[in-house]
Amino acid sequence: MSNLVIVESPAKAKTIKKYLGSDFEVRASMGHVRDLPKSKLGVDIENDFKPDYVNMKDKASTIKELKTQAKKSDIVYLATDPDREGEAISWHLSHILGIDENSPVRVTFNEITRSGIMNGMKNPRQLDMDLIDAQQARRVLDRIMGYKLSPFLWKKVRRGLSAGRVQSVAVRIIVERENEIRNFVSQEYWSIEAKLNASSSRKAFVAKLSEVDGEKVQIDNKDQSDELLKRLEGADFVVSKIKKSKRKRQPAAPFTTSTLQQEASKRLSFQSRRTMKAAQELYEGIEVENMGAVGLITYMRTDSLRISQEAQEAAADYIRNNYGEEYLPKKFREYKSKKNAQDGHEAIRPTIITLTPNKVKSSLSTDQYKLYKLIWERFMASQMENAVFDTVSVDIMANNCLFKANGYTMKFDGFMKLYHEVKEDEEESNSLPKILENEILKLKEISGNQHFTQPPARFTEASLIKELEENGIGRPSTYAPTITTIVQRSYVERDGKQLKPTPLGEVITDLLKEHFNTVVDAKFTAKMENDLDRIERGERKWVEILKAFYKEFSADLDKAEKEMEGKRVKIPDEPTDIPCEVCGKNMVIKIGPYGKFLGCSGFPECKFTKKIVNESNGNCPRCGKKMLAKKSKKGKPFFGCEDYKGCNYMTWDTPLAERCPKCNATLFKKNGKNGMVYCAVEGCGYIKDDTGGADE
Repeated sequence: MSNLVIVESPAKAKTIKKYLGSDFEVRASMGHVRDLPKSKLGVDIENDFKPDYVNMKDKASTIKELKTQAKKSDIVYLATDPDREGEAISWHLSHILGIDENSPVRVTFNEITRSGIMNGMKNPRQLDMDLIDAQQARRVLDRIMGYKLSPFLWKKVRRGLSAGRVQSVAVRIIVERENEIRNFVSQEYWSIEAKLNASSSRKAFVAKLSEVDGEKVQIDNKDQSDELLKRLEGADFVVSKIKKSKRKRQPAAPFTTSTLQQEASKRLSFQSRRTMKAAQELYEGIEVENMGAVGLITYMRTDSLRISQEAQEAAADYIRNNYGEEYLPKKFREYKSKKNAQDGHEAIRPTIITLTPNKVKSSLSTDQYKLYKLIWERFMASQMENAVFDTVSVDIMANNCLFKANGYTMKFDGFMKLYHEVKEDEEESNSLPKILENEILKLKEISGNQHFTQPPARFTEASLIKELEENGIGRPSTYAPTITTIVQRSYVERDGKQLKPTPLGEVITDLLKEHFNTVVDAKFTAKMENDLDRIERGERKWVEILKAFYKEFSADLDKAEKEMEGKRVKIPDEPTDIPCEVCGKNMVIKIGPYGKFLGCSGFPECKFTKKIVNESNGNCPRCGKKMLAKKSKKGKPFFGCEDYKGCNYMTWDTPLAERCPKCNATLFKKNGKNGMVYCAVEGCGYIKDDTGGADE
């Protein structure tokens, strides 16, 4: 028999073909093949929101090839990704290829390994219309919002703007955090610390004042601090109580999509888009030395913490053989998924436990290796025994003032032998010297320390994803594209790892809050997400959900159009001290459809504009003009001549303020810990020697 299997990507097709053999052709659809038309709404609102799907123009050759292959085949299996989008792609393929949607041709793979593929092929099923309807509801909902709300923003603010069910809420969250920071009033407070010595050790330890005369201490200013310090002058510091105990620490659960993105951001400084790209590649298949193409991780879009018994047993064997029996818990660990988690897939884990990161390192790119190592170690640690700590808590009295000191030492490393989850509020490990009850400690130093309460921190990608997930906004698969979109549209900008709103983002948020508060309300968005889940479970009809949404949305839109008739909202400009080259007035930073630019504050009388450039040290070694700091599409910094059309000199190396002693040109430094400093002028050849000399 001749069989055709259709997947989404060429990499996945290549891996699957290896396992299925000569009776199967495996082809890729390259993602979606049908969608709503770009030129119009494409949704018949009056006729139960019927979508007008069209074949995508850029997929014409792919569709033609798939039709040709399908005609040659006895059976066509639809093996797109095992989620809403994948189910919808299979459904669209069934329409294009004339496949009966009730026939058992849908197969899914949770992992791209021999067993995962064979299990999937043995259990074909019908297309899941509940899953497809949930995707259709999401697509139609987003299309209505985009096509109805965006033109309103164009008329009232500026052309090219957009609003979205998840993106607008994400921007609002970031804007409201920025307002919290602006409105924060810092409060002064003080603490008192004593450095003390026990008779058993020369090393001092720190005890903090906790109570005064039996009441919890609160020190608001220096006068109160000085008064307490005076009271403690000459006092004996006597150990009144010692409490020893054991503390166990459990390993973190294996990764879900959300926690993977958060941890990769914190540990690897990966943006969520970068994380998901590497994870997709690891799932679809990597050419591993001596093994061929193999999927290294299970499906990477999941919010379930379920682990198969087969994987648990394989992990237990590995831990027993490589770490010892004492590193295994008495029974397999079970992790509880959050309430509304979809349990169709396992948590993210390595597919072949014995393929350690070191074994596959030579076959992986840097990003793939870093992410695989993170996933492998987190999963293996999740199956290991607790870490155990000996803890000591000491109470010390001085003139009826209670000081406390805490210490702990690791007794058994357990899962921490392999993986340590960094927690924001975690204290550094410290041990106390041997201390005896009723011992009089020697005071080495005592001091009052001034502090000020701090405003909440801006969101990072990791903390924003956590916030979105905790509030039920969006799905794991939407976090990366949402953050990418709001940055690309200049509603939010990156400041290092932090995300901060632009004036444009704040204006849009204020406008939507005033006229479409439901659209940017976190609770409403979470309810809508829950409704989509209910459609997927077959509990609600997708048309009912859309009717309820549209009734309120269209009323808000009509009201907003009337209230805003003849009005426009101005985006505030950011002032600068850069003079206009035409009229001399100061330039301001404006936000246009393609990002930020400099414009004259005298507009409209003076229409001079220029690009925002970041000048770096030094001059171009080719033409002598200024060097500019730039970023590649992937965010990697590089440097280029300001005359990018005429000269076009570019380099990854950093220009320095230092000049070449031979030709007086700018010196450059290569990247890396021990980067070489050299002159880039052709024919000069100067290289700075670490000893202070020069190698010419």
